[in-house]
Amino acid sequence: GFFKYFNFFADNARALAHLIGWNLPLPVLQVLLPIGLSFHVFQSLSYTIEVYRGNQAPERHLGIYALYVMFWPQLVAGPIERPQNLLPQFHAEHRFSAEDAQAGMRRMLWGFFKKIVVADTAAGLVAPVFARPGDHAGVTIAAAACFFAIQIYCDFSGYSDIALGAAKAMGFRLMENFKQPYFARSIQEFWTRWHISLSTWFRDYVYIPLGGNRVSKARWSLNLLIVFVVSGLWHGANWTYIVWGGLHGGYLMAGIWTEGLRQRLYALTGLTRAPRLLAALQGAAVFGLVTFAWIFFRAPSLADAWTMVSRLPVGLGAQLTSPARFGEALRGLGGDVTYLVIAVLATLVVAVGDAALRRPDFTARWSAQPRWVRWGCYEAGIFAILLLGVYDNQAFIYFQF
Repeated sequence: GFFKYFNFFADNARALAHLIGWNLPLPVLQVLLPIGLSFHVFQSLSYTIEVYRGNQAPERHLGIYALYVMFWPQLVAGPIERPQNLLPQFHAEHRFSAEDAQAGMRRMLWGFFKKIVVADTAAGLVAPVFARPGDHAGVTIAAAACFFAIQIYCDFSGYSDIALGAAKAMGFRLMENFKQPYFARSIQEFWTRWHISLSTWFRDYVYIPLGGNRVSKARWSLNLLIVFVVSGLWHGANWTYIVWGGLHGGYLMAGIWTEGLRQRLYALTGLTRAPRLLAALQGAAVFGLVTFAWIFFRAPSLADAWTMVSRLPVGLGAQLTSPARFGEALRGLGGDVTYLVIAVLATLVVAVGDAALRRPDFTARWSAQPRWVRWGCYEAGIFAILLLGVYDNQAFIYFQF
């Protein structure tokens, strides 16, 4: 609370005092945020709560407990593990496994591709628009928001892939943190696929103790809103994160209250007889809502976020109906057309690759491929990272949390 939120609450307290004509001389502290603070605190809380509830025996070995809190592959940005999964692995004997080492390095290679080629390329397209939102409008802002959605997914899931791969190479199994969230058909499903270790943490330790959905519909909606506002505040001491969390809470509340209406609408329009079309429309709606919320997550301030939202409709119709204007709007993104093409094509590769990795029989099917196919893919991935990657000291986004 001190390291992450002292300055935030001090700034807001000073602003509130100023409104009533009171000078409140609270200091601004220039302190360094300890590495991985939010993640290892939540992992420690998970252990404490599980022991308190009687679901986990206390760990008597200080070294093993310290390893649980500070296990290096997932220390900086998760996944946030539970003691039931990780502590028994630290007590077990681990011997070198060539199969685990190969699978781990393969997963790490995939993570580096997502981070260095896709996320960092997309970052170059996104940053100039968010830095000067008043200079852009319409398709340019919409494209920047979409590319940020791609950037943050490939950045964060890429880190998770690297963490899971590094642990796997040593014989440890960490929980999966992402399951193709942008293919979700509802906001609720999105949160079962995005940052799974955090969403389940809030579910088990905040949402369910508040009553979960075992209460009236009004209280259920309030519980969801509380959880997501707190989740937004967890991400950072800025009102932009609180609004981002509030939006997702609002989406879920709207989903609860409009469930019956939407089902009647699907039946009335005949969409229930076209399940693939319905799934595509639902997926597009979810992606649009999530991407809109990402504007607040990425913007430096609420004023910048509002500027982007207010300028989003400006000239949008003309740009969408005119290929020339549409192309001009895309050129308003940072970088040149080459980066745009690389980002789009690499995103398609990630979509196909993530779908393949999610198959339960992936390892067996991959091992059955001829050696030239497997090693050809490894070398193609390495060369793509070396030749197409962006090397500008772009830190992982979630390192700041």
